[in-house]
Amino acid sequence: MKLPLLNIDGSKTNTIEISDKLVNLKVNHKLIKYVIDWQLNHSKPRVAKTKQRNQVKGSTRKIVAQKGSGGARHASKKAPLFVGGGVAHGPKGAVYKIKKINKKVRKLALAQSLSKKHLDKSLHILADVKKEIKKTKEFNKFLIKNNLMNVLIISDKDSLKNINKSARNIKNIKLINDEGTNVYDLFKYKNIVITSSSAKKIQERILNEKN
Repeated sequence: MKLPLLNIDGSKTNTIEISDKLVNLKVNHKLIKYVIDWQLNHSKPRVAKTKQRNQVKGSTRKIVAQKGSGGARHASKKAPLFVGGGVAHGPKGAVYKIKKINKKVRKLALAQSLSKKHLDKSLHILADVKKEIKKTKEFNKFLIKNNLMNVLIISDKDSLKNINKSARNIKNIKLINDEGTNVYDLFKYKNIVITSSSAKKIQERILNEKN
């Protein structure tokens, strides 16, 4: 499928060929949500931790007789029932079981996310920026001309160096390298701008079955 290629001056003189397997797929929203949940599950460090009864220091002496006290049977003061004892079923810190997901599923969700953005007419391909844009005003003019607000810019390393200074101070814009393309950011931002080199790299990565 041919998509229009934007230039930094706003013109659409050229087109770029993008595979239908990347921008023309049927969208499975349950699959995408599953991958986003997996991504959020990994993004938060598990720091909360409580001690179980076998981790609490103290005597294991039986606190009351088994029979004859008239009360319930108790073992040691380490039981969750007592103040200062262990916590039953509490958070375990880094030992927390994280979700696992197949690499092919992640690739498919990424491709379907790009297809959804293309279906919503929110996916834009930008020609590689070969000259450094020093002024924020100049880059902002490009965004306004193409009616781009709340934008995620996925760029190759060379273009990222050339637009980083002019784009980083604009509100509701995030710049990432093509290697960091992820489903969560694609849905967090309304418009997606991908440089032509990055689009080819992402296409190669998704369609390559060995990776």
